[in-house]
Amino acid sequence: MKGIRTVSPFMLAAAVMMIAIAPSPRLLAQPATTQLSSASNNSHTAQWSVQVKTVDPGDASISASFQIAIYESLLDQLSKTKKFTQVFRDGERTASDNVANLLILRTTVEKYTPGSETQRAVTTVSGATKLTVRSQLCTQDGQVLFDRTVHGEVLFMGSNLRATHNLARNVAKTIKQSALPAPSISALAQNGQL
Repeated sequence: MKGIRTVSPFMLAAAVMMIAIAPSPRLLAQPATTQLSSASNNSHTAQWSVQVKTVDPGDASISASFQIAIYESLLDQLSKTKKFTQVFRDGERTASDNVANLLILRTTVEKYTPGSETQRAVTTVSGATKLTVRSQLCTQDGQVLFDRTVHGEVLFMGSNLRATHNLARNVAKTIKQSALPAPSISALAQNGQL
């Protein structure tokens, strides 16, 4: 006769934690261009739009999957801040041709420490995945309005790619909390907002 297996409370708690903090799957085919609700678009305060450039790996030896994950997470998190009228992907013609109050987000990886999901699951004190990037918001003519070093990491349970989500969330939070100057009057006149 086979014995009944019991699950330890620790294993059950670990399984529940892994499910709770695992990133939800996203559809990669979603367009990145988003607009705020009509209520905020009708306000009289002008907002910037932002175009997210592809992530520059810098001197870090970071895989293409991490670069793409950072980029996609940045698009998602910046849209959620509601700080920008529109969020554009790199290379979208509508951004460079038709948007006068456009900022460019440049992200450069400064430091990358690859981690181990297995080590984190077993020891919870080692195996952390850590990312450090420099984020800059620039006007189309190259004036830097925002320049910060931001960190993202996954320390305990979770996928290594979770660090990219945490990094993008931290970048978006830092941008949301920063005070950006209002778009210039000439840019607003070109865009028909005056």
